[in-house]
Amino acid sequence: MTTKKSPLGKLISDRTNKISPSGIRKFFDLLQGMEGVISLGVGEPDYATPWHISEAAVKSLEKGYTIYTSNSGILELRELTCQYLKDKYGINYKPADEILITVGVSEALDLAMRAILNPADEVIMTDPHYVAYDATVILAGGKPVMVPTSAKNNFAVEAKDIEAKITKKTKAILIGFPSNPTGAIMPRQKLLDLAAVAKKNNIIVISDEIYARLTYDGEHTCFASLPGVKNNTILLGGFSKAYAMTGWRVGYAVAPEEIITAMTKIHQYTIMCAPTPAQVAAIEALKTGETDVVEMVDDYNRRRKVIVKGLNDIGLPCFEPKGAFYAFPSIKPTGLTSEQFSEGLLKEEKVAVVPGSAFGKCGEGFVRCCYATSLADIEEALKRMARFVKKHKK
Repeated sequence: MTTKKSPLGKLISDRTNKISPSGIRKFFDLLQGMEGVISLGVGEPDYATPWHISEAAVKSLEKGYTIYTSNSGILELRELTCQYLKDKYGINYKPADEILITVGVSEALDLAMRAILNPADEVIMTDPHYVAYDATVILAGGKPVMVPTSAKNNFAVEAKDIEAKITKKTKAILIGFPSNPTGAIMPRQKLLDLAAVAKKNNIIVISDEIYARLTYDGEHTCFASLPGVKNNTILLGGFSKAYAMTGWRVGYAVAPEEIITAMTKIHQYTIMCAPTPAQVAAIEALKTGETDVVEMVDDYNRRRKVIVKGLNDIGLPCFEPKGAFYAFPSIKPTGLTSEQFSEGLLKEEKVAVVPGSAFGKCGEGFVRCCYATSLADIEEALKRMARFVKKHKK
């Protein structure tokens, strides 16, 4: 990318100039052309989409089912998703009015922000956090407000710390658990405490639960299932992580009818509808994909135990992630910054990790290691990392 100034730069909007390029993608430009790299970087399952799910989409193409769907999504997919949320978490949503099928959870997040935010409205979120969180707030004209978290508290957030950040301009609280990048979860009691704060202050909670099925110790608590918060919650979910369907780009938002109606208005002008074959694949995933999910989660859990033990053994302190498929070790014993560590590890040992600083100020001093890769690659990566740490440990 050129750094030469251009008169066209004056045409770029202030909101766009306020956001930085994704710290993840920027870093992975370094990977181009390198051979023999073991990647613990990209947050994507190493599984192919189960064939019976892909086959459903193929059959829909063979039948010529390539037309637009309803803006809200195929009714059967909406019905099955609502039934899933009822069966899994005991929440009742209306398929006709309270759900929108989106192009991945990324679009759902963007729509939620644009639907509820006015200029200068504030959205409280944790630090570190997924790279798109603050960017979507800024692009919608809002202001991100950070609440620091730390490994000392397993990167969970305290309701009192969130409440301390609430002002007259606060419109929403954005949470994402299990967390990308830390793998942290929120215990049920902490979520109950947060729910009490949200209700007391009449604040919307946007809960990104794309990693909900990837929970290893105990059951995931769906925020919208907590007593009395459904009408203040925008629940985001999707198929990318649990069903190994990242490239299909199918997600959903469920919320009170007024909010879904507002989100759908934006969606119909910008996207029209999620891709039809991808929606058909998602229908098949909900109907017959449970066994696949269980098998993949069991495998991720085995890998999780190996990488966490391995990182601690080589001198990179790592708390035990309870969900998602990321480990978030401290690299402070090396004396290197997150970027120095990540770039050095890639160049010297050909192992790719993501600097923790890409996820916020509180991510500095950590790196994100994705263990959604083969056990053999994880074990080899740990050997290479051990050499690198031994060389650089202060």
